[in-house]
Amino acid sequence: MSTSQEPSPGAAPMSLSPSRASDFMQCPLLYRFRVIDRLPERPSEAATRGTLVHAVLERLFDAPAVERTPPRAKALIPGQWDRLLESRPELGDLFAGDEGGERLTRWLGEAEALVERWFSLEDPTRLEPAEREMSVETELDSGLRLRGVIDRVDVAPTGEVRIVDYKTGKAPRPEYSEGALFQMKFYALVIWRLKRVVPRRLQLVYLGSGDVLTYDPVQEDLERVERKLLALWEAIRHATESGDWRPRPTKLCGWCDHQSVCPEFGGTPPVYPLSVSPRGSSEDGQGRMGPD
Repeated sequence: MSTSQEPSPGAAPMSLSPSRASDFMQCPLLYRFRVIDRLPERPSEAATRGTLVHAVLERLFDAPAVERTPPRAKALIPGQWDRLLESRPELGDLFAGDEGGERLTRWLGEAEALVERWFSLEDPTRLEPAEREMSVETELDSGLRLRGVIDRVDVAPTGEVRIVDYKTGKAPRPEYSEGALFQMKFYALVIWRLKRVVPRRLQLVYLGSGDVLTYDPVQEDLERVERKLLALWEAIRHATESGDWRPRPTKLCGWCDHQSVCPEFGGTPPVYPLSVSPRGSSEDGQGRMGPD
C-alpha cells in the first residue's frame, strides 16, 4: 500500500511516489488528472476494503503477541470501519440504498475472510515489526524527492531488513511479477538511500489468492530502479512544461473515472492550469517518455 502528499490543484509535481510513478507509466493523462488537475474519483468497494484490511493488520500488532489471533483481528473490523467512516464520511455512499444492510454485511464478511487468510501466510505471534505504516522520504542527488508509505518493516537481530506489503487482490501471473515488484524496489531504493542498507528481502503478501511473492534485491537492482525513476521524472517534467499529456489506451481504461474528460472517449480535458513553456513543447510530436 502506498500514498503520497500531492501538490495542491494546479501545482506542478514536486515528488514521486510508487502510485504516481505507476500512473504515469500506465497513462500520462491519468497522471495529469490525478496530480495536476486533482479530479475527484469515486471510492470503490474493493479499494476501501483494502484500506480497512490494512488498518486492521496494522492495529493487530498493538496487542501482545499471544493475543494476535484470528478472532481478535476480526473483532477489530467494525471499529476500524467506524474510524474510516469518521475520517472519510463520503465512503458511506458506497452502501447508499442498502436499507437492510445486506451489501454492507457481505462486504465486511469479505474483509474478515481476507484478514483470516493472512494467518495462513504469516504468524503474527512470531513477528515484532520495527515499523508499521512507515512514511519514508528521501531526496536523490538529482534533486528528485521520493516518498511513500511502507506497510511493514521487519528487522532481524542481525540487522537484515525485510519490507512487507499487503495486497488484498490476487497475485499476478509470473510474467507480470516484475510490475508488481516495482513498488517494492522503489521502497528498497528509499531505504537504501536513507539508511545505506540494501533490504535483504521484499515480500508481497496477496490475501486475495493466498500467495506470497518474495524477491531478494541487490545494489545493482536499486541502481537500475533509480535510473528508471530519473528517466520517468524527466518525462514528467517535460510533460508538465509542455502541457503534452498523451492518453495511453489499455484494458484498464474501462475502470477509469475520467472517461468523460478523456479524448479517447470523446471528452475534453479541463483547461491546463499551468503555464506552458515554448521551450518544453514537443517538436517531433512523439510524446517521448521514460522506459516502461
